[in-house]
Amino acid sequence: MIISSKGRYALRVMVYLAVHHSDEYIPLKEISDKEELSKKYLETITRMLSKANLIEAASGHGGGYRLTRKPEDYSVGEILKLTEGTLAPVTCLNEDSSSCYTLPIWQGLADVINNYLDNMTLADVAATAIDKAGNKTAYNA
Repeated sequence: MIISSKGRYALRVMVYLAVHHSDEYIPLKEISDKEELSKKYLETITRMLSKANLIEAASGHGGGYRLTRKPEDYSVGEILKLTEGTLAPVTCLNEDSSSCYTLPIWQGLADVINNYLDNMTLADVAATAIDKAGNKTAYNA
């Protein structure tokens, strides 16, 4: 399983919003500049996150994005499953698995992956990003 740039960048946006969590909206240009990511690509990602109600958007002066919940109420798994569709390590977990004799191996691995990511919160990652930098700077996944 390889996490796409869409999944990694979505996590970076969400962590940035968690690190700078407040009632204020954060402009996409700020996130793009601080994270050194394409603003155009982030527009696609933030649209997906907004449609899933993980973030909310405001346009105009003072507009931007902010989290809809507290950082501790998001799991990393939730964000990655939204962007990736599945975190299954092999395709036989998503298809007819009757001919997949190694299915127990892959099911066990999928369980470990899902458990790990579902039990890690956005607040956990944001705290690590703040601790490593010593302040509220960008986190790069």
